[in-house]
Amino acid sequence: MRASAARRGAASALRDAGVASPERDADLLLAHVLGVGLGRLPLVDDLDDAQRTAYDALVARRAAREPLQHLTGTAAFRHVELAVGPGVFVPRPETELLAGWAIEQAALVPSPVVVDLCTGSGAIAKAVADEVPGAQVHAVELDEGALAWAERNLAGSGVDLRHGDLATACDDLRGSVDVVVCNPPYIPLEAWESVAAEARDHDPHLALFSGQDGLDAMRVLERRAALLLRPGGAVGAEHADVQGESAPALFAATGRWTDVVDHRDLAGRARYVTARLAR
Repeated sequence: MRASAARRGAASALRDAGVASPERDADLLLAHVLGVGLGRLPLVDDLDDAQRTAYDALVARRAAREPLQHLTGTAAFRHVELAVGPGVFVPRPETELLAGWAIEQAALVPSPVVVDLCTGSGAIAKAVADEVPGAQVHAVELDEGALAWAERNLAGSGVDLRHGDLATACDDLRGSVDVVVCNPPYIPLEAWESVAAEARDHDPHLALFSGQDGLDAMRVLERRAALLLRPGGAVGAEHADVQGESAPALFAATGRWTDVVDHRDLAGRARYVTARLAR
């Protein structure tokens, strides 16, 4: 079968299934089956029977809203590649902005100490270690399934990966951390039906939901970051787009923080909050 016809058919099937980026997903799945980069797809004329069968199977799974990254086994995040699959939250492109903020903050300090709480796949920790070579990076994850993926992704990176709870993590680092960064669960329980099927049905619920208003984990993070950071140290945390006022207010209300700022993503949506521990 002609590769171009297979791609068009796949994109149509994914579009009918409600996939947000049907053409790109169709191309990525075909590139995965063929073992080539996206740039080489126009050079592919025909698919043999085995390739067509493999492609059709992956497209059917994607149409059933299985995450694309579970099908390819990888997720790109800034300048690193991560292994992902069932049992771990798939890192989103918007989280790269939070990671970029953490990298910028760490780069301002000689030999910075950085803690990535709720590390999941290890995405932010790995990006910081990759782009700030002199950083001492610690990553913490509670869920054992996600921890296994983080172990795989952070092997050889120099990151100190710990199995632990956000609320009690890194006691040995109290008062010495320069940057705390976190992509906590932040979806309100009542928002269950509004969550995309890829996340709701495949991401660990521990990484998604956080109490009635979605800010339970953020409250724990605020308290923990205040203990871990040195005076003047910075914390950054992702939140839902509807929490652009409530998340910063949570930090501002304690009186422990200065420079409380909310940041927007590339689509103009409120995405993450940053603050600095008062000196």
